[in-house]
Amino acid sequence: MKLPSGTTLAVALRWDAETEIAVGRLAMRDRLVLFEFDRQFLANGVEVSPFRLRRQPGLIETRESLFENLPGVFNDSLPDGWGRLLLDREARRNGVPPETLTPIDRLAHVGSDGIGALVYRPEIEKEPGEEAIDLDEIAAETLAVLEGESADLLERLRKLGGSPQGARPKALIQMDGSGRMSDAQHDRGPGWRHFIVKFPAQADLADIGPVELAYARMAAECGIRVPEVRLLPSQTGPGYFAAARFDRDGDKRFHVSTAAGLLHADYRMPSLDYVDLAKIAVRLTRDHRQGEQLFRLMAFNVLAHNRDDHAKQFSFLMDRTGAWSVAPAYDLTFSQGMGGEHTTSVAGEGRAPRREQMMKVADAAGLRPSVADEIVEQIRACVARWSEFAGDAGVTAKTAAMIDGVLNQ
Repeated sequence: MKLPSGTTLAVALRWDAETEIAVGRLAMRDRLVLFEFDRQFLANGVEVSPFRLRRQPGLIETRESLFENLPGVFNDSLPDGWGRLLLDREARRNGVPPETLTPIDRLAHVGSDGIGALVYRPEIEKEPGEEAIDLDEIAAETLAVLEGESADLLERLRKLGGSPQGARPKALIQMDGSGRMSDAQHDRGPGWRHFIVKFPAQADLADIGPVELAYARMAAECGIRVPEVRLLPSQTGPGYFAAARFDRDGDKRFHVSTAAGLLHADYRMPSLDYVDLAKIAVRLTRDHRQGEQLFRLMAFNVLAHNRDDHAKQFSFLMDRTGAWSVAPAYDLTFSQGMGGEHTTSVAGEGRAPRREQMMKVADAAGLRPSVADEIVEQIRACVARWSEFAGDAGVTAKTAAMIDGVLNQ
């Protein structure tokens, strides 16, 4: 469960099964994290973190208490919420106090199974093998963990869902065209695709799966890029929401960094503004169409009442050439936010953003006011069809009416 004291962790970018390039080395000294870029990586022109960890020679010492003293781009690889809970529970079961696990230990547990293209070695090996997947059984085990009970499948739960971010229980699986599921972390080959499956948390709506499916479909209708989404069947409930992973294409991988990791922004509390996000999108991608995607997402979150829009809810993708793009939107659902406000403000306004604030975001994204108005009206008309999307996705009448009442306000 723990690495020997003083162990150095090698960091690399794995683009596919045969292509891997060294990025650098991580180590700890006196509770501080040290990082040094690989010499060859310094010469290749690619930036894994263009704003807060630019390529430079020599040792880099980080003191980011928000990210356990890790640079934000590496902290993005660590699970929070559910994944952290699983690792802590398993550590206790093995006689290791969780508080003794360092960030280096935790990254070693992520190894090569994390979100994105970054991999870490030495890797703490997980149990090999492949088992059939029963989603209802996994859901019952996740509930047992959340309620503080011991789970018989704790080790398997960590294998399935120990690396994704977020508080809700998740599982990383693969599915083929016939709907067969596999828990293998290595790519299964042609015909298999990588998905993230979400399970209900204790505070979730009973039909949270259908709600998230309806929101994803509604966002797609609004012109927002979203991954392929499905509702996987259940014998005990309305089904489990699943989304295709945008960091995987067969055995090909893409580097992923959240806005929190890129900007070292606190995702646990309000720390970002959509104006800043729009500027970053254009600056990072050098493409105003990416700024438009960010503006569309902002307008959707405002009009569809998705207020849990914290700094880890926005991600950027980088391919092996170093080109960046705004990642497809994810975690879109009805949410009240902290204190009833958007976690990411709209030109300084969190509770009731209006056209004036939206136009400031449009300006930062490089959009003319007339174009921005057209986008907002398109999204407004789309969100007005909420009941249609809810019905098609299997949302209960009670939940659909509750959300409709808020949207109509």
